[in-house]
Amino acid sequence: MRKPYKKHKKGAGRHVQLPEWLQASPAWATLKPGPRALYIELKRRYNGANNGAIFLSHRDAALALNVHRNTVGPWFRDLMERGFITMTRAPHLGPSGIGQASVWSLDELPTPDGKPARKGFMSWKPKQKPRTKSVQPRHKITDGNGSTQALPGGAVLKIVPR
Repeated sequence: MRKPYKKHKKGAGRHVQLPEWLQASPAWATLKPGPRALYIELKRRYNGANNGAIFLSHRDAALALNVHRNTVGPWFRDLMERGFITMTRAPHLGPSGIGQASVWSLDELPTPDGKPARKGFMSWKPKQKPRTKSVQPRHKITDGNGSTQALPGGAVLKIVPR
């Protein structure tokens, strides 16, 4: 006879697990909602043994996420740039002329052929804009008479005759 506490546990359904260390990474924290949803959809298609062989086309992703198919292209690119996914096989036409979808690998998990997880997103850093210094104007603007006027703070006032 079965124990009552295990009665409803068998066949409870699949779930998608996002580890805390992944969610705490700067790459995930700065990721927009669209690419996050796409990553969850890719992970939903992972069955525990098919990493590196996860099929998901742009059209299927757009249908699953309820967006236009042109919208998901930049999301795939963003996930690849941040190191969350890798394309293991590019889309192509098969021998009978039927299109074959892209094949993806989740970089947080090892592949079935024994390659360890890459985890490139853990070393991702946001691109910083180049810092520019506030530079004082080098040339003073003169009017026709050769006179200039400087305002406090280094700003130059140009006197224009009418």
